Amino acid sequence: MSFSQPARSEVMQFLDKKILGYVKEFLRPIDENWQPADLLPNASMENFFEEVKRLQERARELSYDLVAVLIGDTITEEALPSYESWIHTVKGVHEADRESGWRTWTRHWTAEENRHGDVLNRYLYLTGRINMREMEASTQYLIADGFDTQIGDDPYRTFIYTSFQELATNISHRRVASIAKKQGDSLLAKICGQVAADEARHAKAYITFIRHIFEIDPNEAILAFEDMMRKKIVMPAHFMREIGVEIGKTFAHFTDAAQRLGVYTATDYVDILRQLLKEWDIEGLPQLKDSGEKAREYLLQLPARLERIAERIKTPQLEYKFRWILS
Repeated sequence: MSFSQPARSEVMQFLDKKILGYVKEFLRPIDENWQPADLLPNASMENFFEEVKRLQERARELSYDLVAVLIGDTITEEALPSYESWIHTVKGVHEADRESGWRTWTRHWTAEENRHGDVLNRYLYLTGRINMREMEASTQYLIADGFDTQIGDDPYRTFIYTSFQELATNISHRRVASIAKKQGDSLLAKICGQVAADEARHAKAYITFIRHIFEIDPNEAILAFEDMMRKKIVMPAHFMREIGVEIGKTFAHFTDAAQRLGVYTATDYVDILRQLLKEWDIEGLPQLKDSGEKAREYLLQLPARLERIAERIKTPQLEYKFRWILS
């Protein structure tokens, strides 16, 4: 396929059949996939209360910041309706028919992601450490408030964003798993490890989608990448709040806790950018116009600039008391 400058819709239509194949490559068959019930105490079993007691004993040893980060991650995962509805508005997805590759991918990706919020929510409920009503209100707020990625309906920017975000959530869940294991909660470590593995597969998928777009429309793709990085990648839960708290303020406290723990830091942001520059071979990308060359120069210089900024960021020490946590 060769276009002098293909329209976004043409590129998306051309890639549609490939995407249909990637559903099987990057997502697991539903009847073979893990489900929350596989990982948590089963209420139909005689030893259910014993299992819950053991779960609560382990959960009591988890640090305050780790519980706060876990809750924030859970709320982020449970705002999935916002993310699905956003992707369905994207050019090339919105116009496609129900059985198209893009529509099929979005439905199946959403279905696989939906398990994450379910398993984490159920675990938190069973710990007995959480004010569930406060947490549930924050989830409802986040879905009601929505989020603004400054992307609009552009598929290039959308899938650059999802590539970045899936890598970020993989890091976050993987680090929570590691810390939970060190703090003696092997069950939470296993849960977060399973979630992280899903996110890693999803990241590979979105990175692959964008790699194809770079092959077809390199100049427009690199301009989209540059624009996303100039604006900065905002986290999907950046409007997170508690009851009675101004929009976005709770998210700031959540990210402070993540920074203190080393779950997700400014350095991770830079590392993800470096990984994407390598994955998409930005340095070796051919057929760029002058505008694309300027974008390439900006992107290749950006990690070093961001790294210098990250080195100056001080880890916040003040531990915020979330309304979500009882103890």
